[in-house]
Amino acid sequence: MNILLTADPELPVPPTLYGGIERIIDLLIEGLRQRGHRVGLVAHRDSTCAVDAFYPWPGLSSASASDTLRNTAALWQAAQQFQPDVLHSFSRLQYLLPLLPTALPKVMSYQRQPTERTVRWAAKLAGRSLTFTGCSEHICRQGRAAGGQWHPIHNCVQLEKFTFQPRVAEDAPLVFLSRLDPIKGAHNAIAAAQHTNRRLLIAGNQVESPEGRAYWESQIAPHLGKDGIEYVGPVDDRQKNELLGQAAAMVVPIEWDEPFGIVFAEALACGTPVISTPRGSLPEIVRPGVDGFLVNPVDEVVVAIQQLPAINRRHCRQRVESHFSAEAVVSQYEKLYQVQCRAGATAIPLSANAIANTRPPSWE
Repeated sequence: MNILLTADPELPVPPTLYGGIERIIDLLIEGLRQRGHRVGLVAHRDSTCAVDAFYPWPGLSSASASDTLRNTAALWQAAQQFQPDVLHSFSRLQYLLPLLPTALPKVMSYQRQPTERTVRWAAKLAGRSLTFTGCSEHICRQGRAAGGQWHPIHNCVQLEKFTFQPRVAEDAPLVFLSRLDPIKGAHNAIAAAQHTNRRLLIAGNQVESPEGRAYWESQIAPHLGKDGIEYVGPVDDRQKNELLGQAAAMVVPIEWDEPFGIVFAEALACGTPVISTPRGSLPEIVRPGVDGFLVNPVDEVVVAIQQLPAINRRHCRQRVESHFSAEAVVSQYEKLYQVQCRAGATAIPLSANAIANTRPPSWE
């Protein structure tokens, strides 16, 4: 098959540091090409992943109206040149607007909560030629309310980058690895570590906003250098593997509905149990008592930390191998492409008449 993929314009594929979905797209492209498919990519101009055809976005901001118009036209042109059997978008739904009425099979993937109005209109304009995926059943449930066919396909990790550690030292630290935003719960991890007299290593990027700086200064910084609480800063892939591998558990007690959270699967890939809360997609990732614990108040996090010796780290790794490996996820997308191509019949050559006959809804 000829498969054309799109990524949001802000970050290259793969990303240089953070950028979870850009990593997923990179792994998907690699897996598809290994299976003999011809793959094109529309993404940030600095993307370096190996593809059969590359088309850079002219605009680099998803929030910019002018960039959105330019990128919509760029995707139209890329599709005309590449002539894909299926177009798979991980970028903005609005970029697909001129292509929606065509018979070209299309897949739109969501890593965040869908906007009901745009999903409803897109489903009406595209009919059977468009199907949706969510990175979790949690996301798909929200999307189905607006219409269209929805399929949960989880995100994946590159197992080769994460070393399974079957055991750690008795005094192994806890690790918090995520963006230092209140919704990620670093303050809860600190409180739990202090209650259990455990070392806590905090890794992740600070949020450069007035609210983010206030959170850092009031909830994080006062505890650093005390009671075994340390901040190690942002980490790259090598540092992440080392940090997670040495940890007794990754403690990220989120305070929002996480769409997926690739870092949870990355921790499990190292054999490291996860302690979080039962919100968003977490119940789809962590099996309580098997891969970690899903708890609510800080007091319950403390109890979960005390129960960590009961977790078999090999079960954590096996969970990722069977459900969140690149091999497993690429197979799911490949099967969906085949189904979508049959549903959309044969892709017709793109015509300028399609865009002329399309009237956009009020996109958000």
